Amino acid sequence: MPDNPRRDFLKASAATAFTTNLFTGNLKGANDKVNTAFIGMGRMGMSNLSFAMKQDTVAVTQVCDVYKPNLEKASAAAKQAKAVSDFREILADKSVDAVCISTPDHWHPYMTVEACKAGKDVYVEKPICVAIEDGRKMVEAARKYKRVVQAGTMQRSGDHFQKAAQIVKSGGIGKVTFVRTWNYGLMAPEGIGTPADAAPPAELDWDMWLGPAPKRPFNANRFGVDPKAFSHFRWFWDYAGGMMTDWGVHLIDIVQMAFDEAMPSVVNCVAGKFRLTDNRETPDTILATYEYPSFLCTYENRYGNANSMFGKSYGILFHGDKGTLFVDRSTYQTWSEKGGGVEEVEVKSSNQANMAHWKNFIDCIRTREKPNSDIEKCHRSSAACILANVALRSRMRLDWDGETVKQPEARKLLTYQYRKPWKLVV
Repeated sequence: MPDNPRRDFLKASAATAFTTNLFTGNLKGANDKVNTAFIGMGRMGMSNLSFAMKQDTVAVTQVCDVYKPNLEKASAAAKQAKAVSDFREILADKSVDAVCISTPDHWHPYMTVEACKAGKDVYVEKPICVAIEDGRKMVEAARKYKRVVQAGTMQRSGDHFQKAAQIVKSGGIGKVTFVRTWNYGLMAPEGIGTPADAAPPAELDWDMWLGPAPKRPFNANRFGVDPKAFSHFRWFWDYAGGMMTDWGVHLIDIVQMAFDEAMPSVVNCVAGKFRLTDNRETPDTILATYEYPSFLCTYENRYGNANSMFGKSYGILFHGDKGTLFVDRSTYQTWSEKGGGVEEVEVKSSNQANMAHWKNFIDCIRTREKPNSDIEKCHRSSAACILANVALRSRMRLDWDGETVKQPEARKLLTYQYRKPWKLVV
């Protein structure tokens, strides 16, 4: 940050903290506390903090945010934790074993890679990145520095999600050729409004909030802190990918879990802003289609109508030749085709997925096993959703070969241009 006095921050310690390629942390015993720091203390960060504080073997040592009210709220919740405003102070602290990153999406790759380089295990919120190339570097960093990196797609730790995926995987509803995923809702046309650009509030370091993103004037919706909603940054392309990556990743993630992490080979997306008159950039109506090796999948989102044939505002339907399976966060349910022989049941969730997900993360810090939502799994799920956005923004039907798209004109959307001096280096 050439115009920011923090450019000289921790010069002496940074040389050590960001080049510790051989440092792999201390292997934790069964009774040892895992010293954990939290970066990004908005609504999602506070949620993660609350789940972590319920783990007997987690010690919350630091909380971090560039927005003073968020930092004060987190500090009050975690009374013994040190409050800091610059995440690099956390990464430079060798006493920190693990970090939780709940910042806007555009910060996830840089912080994750640097945390891995600093010898820390990572819990990073979903989607893991804005651009596919950045996600690939996050996986590379986790492997290179031998770190446990859990992504926030916590549904994978839900017992009924695991059971539902196993039913599909084992052929319990027959051969599945079509999967439907959706989010439906009705929002007032004014949406989140159209505030004018303005000076940032005094208690916010706007330049640090932007970080690697393009330099933009402060706008209340770009920052987006709202006590009644998750932050609105997710509706701007610089920082996120709208509903396709924010919620779609949860649904597509379970689809790919049920099919052994298969990726789509063809992706198309049509979408538009047909309902809302606010200043968001991402669409309010989406139809994304995926061609997987053995089935088709769709993701639908709309804000102009909340009706669903199942009375569910979101969910996943697996359609097999023997039966159908529906799953959301509360239940899974099966129906049989005529003569299909599928037992028709409704099974409720018996665990709290968020708590189970954090427990899985802490357990894996000790065992060094890959967690339920290992970074590579979430990279694949995030990439599938990002590809739909790339298809939309390029107005192209995309062919994905596992590494890149065959359409050269769309490839520029697979990378993220970092604003100086930030640079993503594994």
